[in-house]
Order: sequence, then C-alpha cells, then structure tokens
Amino acid sequence: MNRIVIVTGGASGIGRALSAEMVRRGDTVIVADIDGEGAHRAALTMSGSGSARAAVLDVRDADAVLALVTSVYDEFGRLDVMVNNAGIGLGGFAEELSVDHWDSVIDVNIRGVVNGVVAAYPVMVRQGHGHIVNTASLAGLVPAPGLTPYAMTKHAVVGLSTSLRVEAAGYGVKVTAVCPGFTDTAILDTPVAPGLAPTSASGRGRELASKLPGGLYDADLLALDIVNGIDRNRRLVIAPRSARVASLANRLIPALVERQVRKGIGAMRGRPLKHSRQPLANRIVSARNCIRRTDTVGLTGERPDRLKGVRQWLELKMFWVDSRAAKAAPVGWI
Repeated sequence: MNRIVIVTGGASGIGRALSAEMVRRGDTVIVADIDGEGAHRAALTMSGSGSARAAVLDVRDADAVLALVTSVYDEFGRLDVMVNNAGIGLGGFAEELSVDHWDSVIDVNIRGVVNGVVAAYPVMVRQGHGHIVNTASLAGLVPAPGLTPYAMTKHAVVGLSTSLRVEAAGYGVKVTAVCPGFTDTAILDTPVAPGLAPTSASGRGRELASKLPGGLYDADLLALDIVNGIDRNRRLVIAPRSARVASLANRLIPALVERQVRKGIGAMRGRPLKHSRQPLANRIVSARNCIRRTDTVGLTGERPDRLKGVRQWLELKMFWVDSRAAKAAPVGWI
C-alpha cells in the first residue's frame, strides 16, 4: 500500500505486531519507542514489500513527538497513519495507590496520545487525508476494577477518538480507537514503575489475565484486526469475540455486568463467587422464544420481545463465562 506510518510503542507487543503487519503489506513504518535499542531490533526483524526504521521517542515529550512528525512529513511529503499506541499498565486497588501512581499512567496513556494527536492532526488536516489510530482497551468500554487508573485513561482515549472522529471527518481525516481485551504482550510482565510502591497486583498481570475464559489474545491476530479496521475506517476495533460480547453486554445490561465484575473482584480478594439460582433450562428456552418470536407468551408469562431475548442470551453467555471463571478466580471482564 506504501502508506507512511508512525507507530509509537512499536518495540514490543501490539505496536511491534502492527508494525510488522503493515510492513508486510507494503507500508513504510517508523517504529518509535522510548526503548531505542528495542525499536531498532524490532525494525530489523520486519520483512515484506514495505520497510521499517527505528526512532527513539518518549511520548510524554510533546516537542519530541512534534519533531518526529515534522521530520517524517518533511522527508516523505505526507503522513498517512499515526498510531498512538504507547501505553503502560497499572494494577491494584484504589486504596493502594498514591497520586504518583495515577500520574505515571496519565502521563503516558493520556498525554502521550494527546501529544500524538496534537502533532499529527494539523498535518493531516492540511494535506486533506490521514488516519489517526489510538490504542485504548476493552477497559475503556466496561468496568475495570483493580485497574481503575488504567481504565480511566482508556475511557479518555475512547472519548477523544470518537469525538475527534466526527470533527475530523469534514477534513477527510479518519480516527479509530482500538479496544482489545487482554492481549499476550510484555505489558503484563512489566513491574510497577521505579520509585512507585508495589501493589497487590504488581508482577501478577500475566497470572491473573491468563485465568480469564478464553485466555490471552494473540498480538499478531490483533494486528490483523487493526489493519482491517483501518482499511474499513472502523470507529472502534474491539477484539477478540469475547471482548465484543462484554462490550455489548455492558451497553444492554450494565447492571448485570457490574454484578458479574463485582463477583470477580470478590474472588480476587478471597471471597467466593455466587451464581444465579434461576433454572438454566428455563432461561435458555425463554431467550430462544423471545429472539425467534415463535410463542405468544414465554415461560415467564411475558410477551416475547426481541431485545429482551438478546439481553437474556447475553445473560446466559455471561453465566457460562462466570461458571468457567469460578475455578480460575479472575479479575473480571477486562
């Protein structure tokens, strides 16, 4: 395709997988990361009809981000895709966290994205085209207790992206937010930042995430989802399927999602999970009848309603996941 692309946080994880996929498809990718050596090693491993080069970048430094965008534009005469992917995770309960914990996440996950947008968006407006891709998370769409600062930043990224998308459309600029569930990347293994007190979740990211039903999503598969989302100008890229179910459930039956997540937190704190005592067979038949509209009155005595049926189906799906999760004691639906 020969697009000119900048990917922040490109030395590892989602950024590395996405950069490699775009190079394979023929794009010129600047793999930017605070870990310059890691970015260089990553760029050397990428092959395809495109090309990759490394750049050292701290996304917290607005001047540095602007300098990189300007240099790329000056060299190529355009910037087609800006992927604001750099981010950090922070687990732990809110009572364990200091202001410094919160600031560390805000600086990278919000200010880093803002710096990328402020640098790239005016360039794209002037040239009349471009695509900004911001990496958020499923935690930006559903409750994420135990990850509250992280979830706050990802909700902010979703809000920024969806609002800017509408504003930018008139200039021919596209905006997409990426909202993956737990993905198999190094962010799960990253300890708390130097100088910050450890939390109850420090060093346990992979352990806790791997216990979730469905396990961890592969970064290479997510990269394919993101590229397809860019090509189709998706508003949100939510992956894998379990993440889409969780997001839809939170929109339709938020009270149930909150209840389920609360159970997960109870398990994390050593309290057992509790399950609904409503007969499962009755719930299955009632949901089926409501969706198919085959009966005039369901088992509950209420008239069938397609939306109600969808909601009941989602409850069943979450009941099944919760049953699976009872043995694993997960964090929740993140």
